[in-house]
Amino acid sequence: MHELAVTQAIIDAITEKMGEARICSVRLEIGVLSGVLVDAVRFCFDLVAEGTPVEGAVLVVDEPPGRARCRDCDEVFGSDHLILLCPACGSAHAEVLSGRELLIKSVEVSPACAPPAGAQG
Repeated sequence: MHELAVTQAIIDAITEKMGEARICSVRLEIGVLSGVLVDAVRFCFDLVAEGTPVEGAVLVVDEPPGRARCRDCDEVFGSDHLILLCPACGSAHAEVLSGRELLIKSVEVSPACAPPAGAQG
């Protein structure tokens, strides 16, 4: 299950950037063509966050749909499947335009635990 490693990398990136600040929520963007199972990330999130400043944070996941362009007939089409077939001509020669995203969109820090702006650390 590579989602465990993906989730660990997300938690590591957040704690590396945010330090010991208590995290209230995390918003991710995981495209439907990314190959990452969102339900598995949700399952792993609390386990991986345990004992870190991210523990107890709310996880919100946006799932942008897949869009592709056929390189043979130039048709632009939506797809939620990793195997892209043009609905116009049947070609598999497609370029993914969106849906492969795997991004940390935002992290909300608890004001009660966050150091004041400009504080020296």
